[in-house]
Amino acid sequence: MHIPVLLEETMEYLLPLQDKNFIDCTLNGGGHTKEILKRTGPKGKVLGIEVDPEIFKNIKNERIKRLIAVNDSYSNLEKIVEKEKFGKADGILFDIGMSSYHIDSSERGFSFLKDEPLLMSYNVEKGNRTTAYEIINSYREEDLANVIYEYGEERYSRRIARNIIERRRIKPIKTTFELISIIGDSVPSSYKRQKIHFATRTFQAIRIEVNRELDNFIDALPQAIDVLATGGRLVVITFHSLEDRIAKMFFKERQKNQEIRILTKKPIIASDEEMRNNPRSRSAKLRAIIKL
Repeated sequence: MHIPVLLEETMEYLLPLQDKNFIDCTLNGGGHTKEILKRTGPKGKVLGIEVDPEIFKNIKNERIKRLIAVNDSYSNLEKIVEKEKFGKADGILFDIGMSSYHIDSSERGFSFLKDEPLLMSYNVEKGNRTTAYEIINSYREEDLANVIYEYGEERYSRRIARNIIERRRIKPIKTTFELISIIGDSVPSSYKRQKIHFATRTFQAIRIEVNRELDNFIDALPQAIDVLATGGRLVVITFHSLEDRIAKMFFKERQKNQEIRILTKKPIIASDEEMRNNPRSRSAKLRAIIKL
């Protein structure tokens, strides 16, 4: 079941009011959107963007009133707004990262707890040709090591990349368990006893590379400022340091140019109660700005 992260905090900073219009750039299970729609009735609308065709199909089947749902990437935000004739938004939300569906049900290799094909793509149905399989089996050793180090902040990236190259010379690496076995052989025993699973950083890095997550986020943020109405608010929820750093630096730069005002001096994190009820909220950080 999809549980929206930092729901109350998101509403506090996004400030959805009666008859106002909002954009949810990461529609997912619709948790945040449903709450926005509840608070913006009877005429307020939400433009919801979802890149994954399977998740989008479920949302469309619900037929939520006052929701304009679009199956596309938020990196095309301005084009989507223009195509849907949505106009300026009173608030925009980004909830970056994987959904529970991707880990629990998608069978695309996002989880290192299940033996699945190495896909890791959010939009395989839309002809996304890049998959984890292709990255693992075709990237040069140096490029693979750089991806794992830069996007996963993995200290053993060189060893992991070297062992991947050696293993794929024998046969292609096709499944998550095959990749986990290689990662396990590349790191010391003490590393496997840490709180975080030893494959977490490598899986994160490959997933980010497959879906161009950081590039798409960097492309989307300036578009979000342009699409916002004066006085409109932008709320960003991130789940790891790379995304949070992008948002932080972007907001600082735009505040220096007097385009926005930062509403969150420090990122907002989940309460102890929310972390207990929803463990996936532990790494969530919320930042918010208002357009001047």
